[in-house]
Amino acid sequence: MRKIQVQFLLLFFIGFQTSFAQQPQKPNSVEIYNQIKKLNFLGSVLYVAAHPDDENTRMISYLANEMNARTGYLSLTRGDGGQNLIGPQLRELLGVIRTQELIEARKIDGGEQFFSRANDFGFSKNPSETLEIWDKDKVLADVVWTIRKFQPDIIINRFDHRSPGTTHGHHTSSAMLSVESFKLTNDPKIYTEQLKYVTPWQVKRQFFNPSWWFYGSQEKFDAANKSKFTKLETGVYYTGIGKSNQEIAALSRSHHQSQGFGSTGVRGEETEYLELINGEKPVNKDDLFDGIDTSWNRVKNGKPIGDLISSIISKYNFNNPFASIPDLVKVYGMIEALEDSHWKTTKAEAVKNIIASCSGLYLEAVASEQEATPGSTIKLSLEAINRCAVDMQLISVTTLPDNKTTTQNVALRNNNDQKINLSLQLPNNIEYTQPYWLKEKASVGMYTVSNQENIGIPDIIREVKVIFNVKINGVQIPFERTVVYKYNDGVKGEMYNFLDIVPEVTTSILEKVLVFRDQKSKMIPVKVRAGKDNVQGNLQLELPKSWNISPKQIPFTLDRKGTEQIFYFEVTPPLNPEEVIAKSVAVVDNKRFDRDQTIIDFSHITKQMVLKPAESKCIRIDLKTSGDAIAYIMGAGDEVPESLMQMGYKVSILKPEEITPEKLDAFSTVITGIRAYNTVNALANKQNILFNFVKSGKNMIVQYNTYGKLVTDKIAPYPLKLSNDRVTEENAKITFLAPNHPVLNTPNKITSKDFEGWTQEQGLYYPDEYDAAFTPIISSHDKGESPKNGALLVAPYGKGYYIYTGLSFFRELPEGVSGAYRLLSNIISLKQPLEAPKQDLKQ
Repeated sequence: MRKIQVQFLLLFFIGFQTSFAQQPQKPNSVEIYNQIKKLNFLGSVLYVAAHPDDENTRMISYLANEMNARTGYLSLTRGDGGQNLIGPQLRELLGVIRTQELIEARKIDGGEQFFSRANDFGFSKNPSETLEIWDKDKVLADVVWTIRKFQPDIIINRFDHRSPGTTHGHHTSSAMLSVESFKLTNDPKIYTEQLKYVTPWQVKRQFFNPSWWFYGSQEKFDAANKSKFTKLETGVYYTGIGKSNQEIAALSRSHHQSQGFGSTGVRGEETEYLELINGEKPVNKDDLFDGIDTSWNRVKNGKPIGDLISSIISKYNFNNPFASIPDLVKVYGMIEALEDSHWKTTKAEAVKNIIASCSGLYLEAVASEQEATPGSTIKLSLEAINRCAVDMQLISVTTLPDNKTTTQNVALRNNNDQKINLSLQLPNNIEYTQPYWLKEKASVGMYTVSNQENIGIPDIIREVKVIFNVKINGVQIPFERTVVYKYNDGVKGEMYNFLDIVPEVTTSILEKVLVFRDQKSKMIPVKVRAGKDNVQGNLQLELPKSWNISPKQIPFTLDRKGTEQIFYFEVTPPLNPEEVIAKSVAVVDNKRFDRDQTIIDFSHITKQMVLKPAESKCIRIDLKTSGDAIAYIMGAGDEVPESLMQMGYKVSILKPEEITPEKLDAFSTVITGIRAYNTVNALANKQNILFNFVKSGKNMIVQYNTYGKLVTDKIAPYPLKLSNDRVTEENAKITFLAPNHPVLNTPNKITSKDFEGWTQEQGLYYPDEYDAAFTPIISSHDKGESPKNGALLVAPYGKGYYIYTGLSFFRELPEGVSGAYRLLSNIISLKQPLEAPKQDLKQ
């Protein structure tokens, strides 16, 4: 199984990685020099916060690149509970995207990435709620585990543990758990199950990293007394690559694309402050590592290693980096001779990568296909080339996981490319490729990871590797490479992906929620995909006995790997409302295959495969609808259009340039997707057209937007101001403010029961100021808070209705929440009477 590796900086300083998703990097001479400098610094810092994007990339970059410290970021969650600006993926799939974004960010700023098992269940207003849902003891155990494994000298918290209720509950919780862990990590009686793999460890000092936003404004922060704070001048300029620390940090932060955190780099002086909250006070308060030995002297018999590395640095030849190889090989041998220790493991891996970089040693293992099934044989093409004058020999190659060694004894002469073809027999029990934290059933607040050694590992664990055993100056050094798949794209050139281990067959019910409004049957499409050639079997759709399925099974034959076929089952629901789970299963050679393969493929992250249960929610629902054709204007991305089609509506996705009076004439309702007014700039020039559409007797439904960075101030035909108001308790009691309003009565009678079973939250970013033309329909609030009345606002405009809603339909509809379907149907169905009633509907 893959171990946690030191993450190396993509741009400079830290070098060549042992596994790649994109084309391997080839460090230049300046980058190699800085790798060697880092090799001679034995100090480490762990930065702790709650989510992807919480980390201070300027601080991480400074610590990793200016101070040469081994720097890690522990994000307690993978960001599963947020919103997605680049696609419809939410919850665990969004967590997969944000995990990869953090991994890519760390490649830029030079840090390493870690996680706990905490599941980001959405916004939380206080740490008490957070720690109850998370299972405090397990998350605390993960923090202790990460510290014991990473062994930081220093911990820096992004958030203040002393100010609960002033920020996201996850934020404060991350700081509270970090502070609590400070006195626990060195206690052998605490979390004893970890001590099979790690030893107790005592952090020397712990800081809080304040910023102006903790003080409310830059002016207040500037005026605050910071005389006791540690001060770091982080606005450094790296002459070797011509970038400032802030520019590198901005490149790192810009990898958070799913959150829209593209950042522009700046230059010039910049100061970061740290407040000591635990541990030894440095005599020199502005020296983070004051009193901490960061030399090789901290390792038994390590001083000669440090002396030799210092000599390598002083004699380094920028024109001929390979001149350092003989001494670097000596350093490797000296490190390997050390007693087992944390720094032995870390620095041995680092020096191997430096040797490869100095020599231009290129080692690669490529599979002939991107997917393979357990028990199959894969063809590998290996490449080994030494591009320097130092003598090398490829002694052997070892394939994993079969642990088979093949003798080579091939001289690697300067610039003489060696190609080797091998076959690798995969074990029948090899794990499928998928995010390991999604393999076991999770709770609302916690992922389940049974294997203690896996906890905290950031990425998918890949087992198929090749070890190249290379002799350099008489010393044999193993270089491990993860097997990749690569191909040539006619536009982009050489493209890389990893080898994925897939099931022989995957199936997918194409609609994740199936809505039955009456007893009429539906034809349900189920897709079957082959993971290997010549697959035959029977496809089944499984539902409770109260649902009728025809046929009971469908035989299938798929000749070629990767081919897909869609089959249809006729499903008839029961008479009474019922919610059940449908499962699709392919039976091949008496084995059941019930996984649904999801591919996440964005250009800024590694392509990901997620295997989930092949399931869909079937709802027999008392649902009446009126209205017909709906125009949907996508925003940040959601799956609401699919849900509308399940309800029986004709839905057309309208591009901004298609918003014309003539085009809109064919529709009865326009709906804007989530955050449309944050992300679709063209809407600023389309408002008059849309408002005239409403005025003519049609409906416009605007789903939630965040209150900052709107493309236009006039998102409604009447004054409307968004706020940060939200109701995070999905089961918060609902009060009907306008019980007689048609939106609660026609065509479906809405009751408090329709708000049962909501997931993650009721809604977010409600308006808190709005014109008297709007009727607030419902009110609710989280415990201890004042009522929030802006969840659903309805206003007549001309002959039609404008509706603004912060209710989280984008979460509830894909989860199959019946009440959300019924309420949305009523909103779509709104019609003004021929003569407007004289009484005020507000109550």
